[in-house]
Amino acid sequence: MSPVLVLVLGAVAVVLLGPLGLPGADGPAFAAWRTLLVAIVVQGIPFLLLGTVVSAAIGAFVPERVFARALPKDPRLAVPVASAAGVVLPGCECASVPVAGSLMRRGVAPAAALAFLLSAPAVNPVVLVSTAIAFPGSPEMVAARLVASLLTSVIMGWLWIRLGREEWLRLPKRTAGHAPGASRLTEFRRGLQHDFLHAGGFLVVGGAAAATFAIVVPPSVLDLFTDSPWLSVLLLALLAVVLSVCSEADAFVAASFTGFSPTAQLAFMVVGPMVDMKLIALQTGAFGREFAVRFSSATFVVAVLCCVLISGVLL
Repeated sequence: MSPVLVLVLGAVAVVLLGPLGLPGADGPAFAAWRTLLVAIVVQGIPFLLLGTVVSAAIGAFVPERVFARALPKDPRLAVPVASAAGVVLPGCECASVPVAGSLMRRGVAPAAALAFLLSAPAVNPVVLVSTAIAFPGSPEMVAARLVASLLTSVIMGWLWIRLGREEWLRLPKRTAGHAPGASRLTEFRRGLQHDFLHAGGFLVVGGAAAATFAIVVPPSVLDLFTDSPWLSVLLLALLAVVLSVCSEADAFVAASFTGFSPTAQLAFMVVGPMVDMKLIALQTGAFGREFAVRFSSATFVVAVLCCVLISGVLL
């Protein structure tokens, strides 16, 4: 059984059966933790499901060559076009890495493919709608997330053109195409099942961590970070890397950090879809460890700086 599925089942058991057997499970602290966890998961699941349905459909029915033909030949122009394509081509972090590898194998400039890799899970319609729901009455937060994410992906694409080296990037050698003997519907079903269970597990784990953080950490400790603009931004950015919440649902986790500034919440939502533990692992497997370390580190710094810049303008 998948470790992620085990975590999901364990969290569900704790939520549903905790009061029957766990010491202290009837206390107010556990009740508050359970309420927060359920609220985060229940709000996030519909958007997670919608996002994985669209992502699986694109993987099963849309040929990779469609993306390649739509991009300009000049890499400097292809980077912003590829970044903007993420707005209309939904995908999650798990899907963005193999899609980027397929684009590179078909001759798309690595800078453009990497820009798409960063933007697709961060600015697609499902993510923007979920952000609007998580932050009701705050359209400026949706706009800030969109602009900061696009800006980060474009800057990283241009930085790769300027500073990237071929020896850092190990291009994937697997031949693109559908699995032999599998129908498109079968691939769609398998992709949906894999992505939903995988991403859903991280949603539950992230929600549990956020609920635990809200209940266990005393307000006096949070004050050490919330009173400092830079420390609060860096803390939530680092939490986004560790928690690895799916981009379709991370807005609900960010909204639960009510003691932090909007800039820090924005950093959580912008950094997470671009730099998290599962994405770093996927990049390492697809493009090599040397690339993943350099690219993820640079993306983290650029994303945080873009959040601070855009927050000063829009928030």
